[in-house]
Amino acid sequence: MGRAYQNRKDSMAKTAAAKTKVYSKYGREIYVCAKSGGIDPSGNLTLRGLIERAKKDQVPAHVIEKALEKAKGGGGEDYSPALYEGFGPGGCMVLVECLTDNPNRTIGDVRTCFNKAKAKLGTQGTVSHMFDHAAILVFEGDEESVLETLLEEDVDVSDVESEEGKLTVFVPHTEYNKARQALLNAFGEIEFDVDEIQYVPKGSTPISGEDVETLEKFIDMLNDVDDVQNVYHDAEY
Repeated sequence: MGRAYQNRKDSMAKTAAAKTKVYSKYGREIYVCAKSGGIDPSGNLTLRGLIERAKKDQVPAHVIEKALEKAKGGGGEDYSPALYEGFGPGGCMVLVECLTDNPNRTIGDVRTCFNKAKAKLGTQGTVSHMFDHAAILVFEGDEESVLETLLEEDVDVSDVESEEGKLTVFVPHTEYNKARQALLNAFGEIEFDVDEIQYVPKGSTPISGEDVETLEKFIDMLNDVDDVQNVYHDAEY
């Protein structure tokens, strides 16, 4: 499946203001995950992985605790996932992953970003079929024993890559909890370098010149939209 995921998902934690937005996005995602799957990380592996990732990204403990308390209360906003897709600068394919309590507002904000970048917002299915919705786990381990463990637990493994002592395991997003639990059961506590569900491009679209600068500005605009959680693309600079 390749290592494209590493530079196709765009981080926005560049400034203090941007970090505040990152905290907000994590808070929203933790709240939604805890509300739907339970607030106990030991019984909600998706939540556990999300909290661990938030801590690595230096999200303050009070942000995490506030989201969990909010989910525990059972009230609050009713967020739903939304995925917008289209073509960005240079014809690259773009996916915009959102959590929204007002789809009309969100699609309006996303469309504005596309229009400003002279990009083209498509309909459902326009480019998403060119991405794999995959769970990605990166950690230190032995490829043979890890693969054997996953296959024994009947995990549908898409790919396993080994580089400089680090393993990268790709499984369908629906297999995330199963794969993570199998690894923890077999090898105890694991320090995951990457523990996420992402959209991984199946190929790439080469872009250059002004298109590179326009794409970066386009991504910054999208990340400034409160409802946008992640931006994925297949551009190859």
